Amino acid sequence: MLLVVLLVSAIAGYFWINGRLVAIDGVLDDYEGRIADTPGENWLLVGSDSRKGLTADQRRKLATGRAAGQRTDTMMLLHIPASGGRPTLVSLPRDSYVQIPGKGRNKLNAAYAFGKGKLLVRTVEQATGVHIDNYMEIGFAGFVGIVDSIGGVEINVKQNIKDPKAGINLKKGVQVLDGGTALGYVRTRATGALPDLDRTQRQRQLFGAVVKKAASPGVLLNPFTSLPLASSAADSVLVDNGTGAFDLLSLGLAMGDGPITTSVPVGSTPTLPGVGSVIQWDRAKALRMFNALAEDKPVPKDALKN
Repeated sequence: MLLVVLLVSAIAGYFWINGRLVAIDGVLDDYEGRIADTPGENWLLVGSDSRKGLTADQRRKLATGRAAGQRTDTMMLLHIPASGGRPTLVSLPRDSYVQIPGKGRNKLNAAYAFGKGKLLVRTVEQATGVHIDNYMEIGFAGFVGIVDSIGGVEINVKQNIKDPKAGINLKKGVQVLDGGTALGYVRTRATGALPDLDRTQRQRQLFGAVVKKAASPGVLLNPFTSLPLASSAADSVLVDNGTGAFDLLSLGLAMGDGPITTSVPVGSTPTLPGVGSVIQWDRAKALRMFNALAEDKPVPKDALKN
């Protein structure tokens, strides 16, 4: 009898979450010359700087300010092998200098500003040669809500970070970050000589910690955490038309053992007239990385950058 109740509850929960997910029409539409489907499952994970859902008081508390437009703060390509091996999570720095279809060469996050997720997907596919199967986007408010719904996440902060612009004053060491502090941690540009690359490391670190905890038995089997998490996720993320609750659960389970985390190999960081400081990929190493992912093979060690 208990098994029946659990099964019915699970089915009901699946349809409840599916019914609340918000899909973006056309974000993965085919286009002329599109990369054919590649083995494994490839996600484009996007964190936007949208303030939607935040009150004026919350914006002040989180030090987010009021953005005039909407841009992407985070872009990551996640490859889940068809064999069930460890996923590979690749940061795509927002200042990457790439060809944007119909717009010329510019920073990668400009693709989102020009044409939202649809143009961003096309830009990433053409820059990497990897076919995107699933798209997920989340704004500031949703990120904070998800982290808080699982009781925060444990993070090893590598150095003291004081940044009023991001609303944080963190000491070096292992600590549990709540949603607001975690948001400041991934947003700050107050560390290192190359802040965009530092940010990508923290973004991968935090994403891995959030997904691993969210997919843990202690969260999934506890209704006091699993239900708020499901509700927060369903209300916070935007997905493509083909992505549902089962795909999100599969994403979490695939990340459970910890992915291989890396960034696109960097060749140089010049400052270009009219564009500003950009990141140019090491094309040879990047090609080896993305060719391996497109063929569902391990990325060569010399192409990995932690």
